Amino acid sequence: MKFTAAAIAGFLNGEIEGNPETTVDTVAKIEEGRKGALSFLANPKYEHYLYTTQSSVVLVNKDFIPASKVEPTLIRVGNAYEAFASLLRMVEQSVSKKKGIHPTAVIEPSAKIGEDVYIGAFSYIGENCVVGNNNAVWPHVYIGDNSRTGSDCTFYPGVKIYHDCIIGEQCTIHAGTVIGSDGFGFAPQTESEFIKIPQLGNVIIEDHVEIGANVAIDRATMGSTIIRRGVKLDNLIQVGHNVEIGENTVIAAQTGVAGSTRIGKNCMFAGQVGIAGHLKIADGTKLGAQAGIAGDIKNENSIYTGYPAIDHRNFLRSSIVFKKLPELKARIDELERTLKSLTEK
Repeated sequence: MKFTAAAIAGFLNGEIEGNPETTVDTVAKIEEGRKGALSFLANPKYEHYLYTTQSSVVLVNKDFIPASKVEPTLIRVGNAYEAFASLLRMVEQSVSKKKGIHPTAVIEPSAKIGEDVYIGAFSYIGENCVVGNNNAVWPHVYIGDNSRTGSDCTFYPGVKIYHDCIIGEQCTIHAGTVIGSDGFGFAPQTESEFIKIPQLGNVIIEDHVEIGANVAIDRATMGSTIIRRGVKLDNLIQVGHNVEIGENTVIAAQTGVAGSTRIGKNCMFAGQVGIAGHLKIADGTKLGAQAGIAGDIKNENSIYTGYPAIDHRNFLRSSIVFKKLPELKARIDELERTLKSLTEK
């Protein structure tokens, strides 16, 4: 499907610089552009590609001033990155979606299936389940007994949703993710033996949540593990039992959250963050990559870095000292030798 620069500018309320009849039929990164491709420039460090790219149309911010001649047609918008994302969503929505139930899918008689759904090969829908309208359940998905999903959800291949879990509307869960597996609950009986504590709760995922591939979200021991509205979880994340993650929080890959921790809304965690159990993390908290959180964060909109994590500004000051530790040790050793010599005299 081809679009002219004029049509794209009209959709985005943008301003055209160049030929409005230039057409595009694909998208590409600006450094990999080719004729007929649409790209965008938002980060200044990629500006030099603008002068060599083969892309036909490039989205730029309204206040962008080129340093030299530009060959592609430019479309000026308020925010090039957001505009490009909206175009990608439009293209995605234009692709026809699969519908129907594959003959190898197993659906228990007591399950209720909504309208306009797709249920792929070898999927299983358990007893008393409710699958909402316009759901896409790709092959090898398992939805356990008494679980419910809202409308317009997508469950990619191999997703496993254990019994009694609740998924809201317009949620996306990527391949290999497990929702509602047992929390890590064991009580010591002797010095070398543990007894398993039954995990009788569930997982509740509210609306507009997206969860990456191979994520594990444990069911609660009692009550619910809760992922609030608008949360975005990257791949390979572990969420322990009875955790609550607040609205619109985003968490990057390989982060682990131990049981019963409460994370506020609008937080942002970088990759490989580790959070101990039974903590409270204030709204708006930002955690740098590999931050280790061992205590509550009480002040909203704080930034923490390091292990154990400290205030980001203190961490930056400390990092200057870290680099000089070998030199400082050598100076201390020399001072100790001098002091010893003076003492002996």
